Amino acid sequence: MPRAFEDFQVGDVFELGSQKITHEEIVGFARMYDPQPRHLDDEDLIASGWHVTALFMRLYAEGVLLHAEAEVSPGVEELRWLRPVRPGDVLTGRATVVGLAASLSRPDCGILQQRGEFLDAQDRPVMRITFYGLMRRRGAAGP
Repeated sequence: MPRAFEDFQVGDVFELGSQKITHEEIVGFARMYDPQPRHLDDEDLIASGWHVTALFMRLYAEGVLLHAEAEVSPGVEELRWLRPVRPGDVLTGRATVVGLAASLSRPDCGILQQRGEFLDAQDRPVMRITFYGLMRRRGAAGP
């Protein structure tokens, strides 16, 4: 049974798994979406922050959203890229519930405030994001 809004608590931590970053993925993403030299140059190649954020979103969707009564996201409050990500790096994702609130526009839903992090192999954060998710309440009728 999917998790409803009432099943989340402040302090819940979701370990999202790990992702190894490859040279081919960095260059492929950069060519499509962020063709800056730093993301295409083999001498000192680093991943686009948008690529890192998209990888985090994939793990978050698989680890949390696909098992919840998720609706849409009302937004992001903060996004920080803290360290460069290079080919061969292994990043581990984690999301923590930091706030819960009723939705003012959707009484059938509540809003989760979450802090997401991607950590490198030395447990140092390379990306941090504060974001919101709209989750349906258990047994609530649609909008």
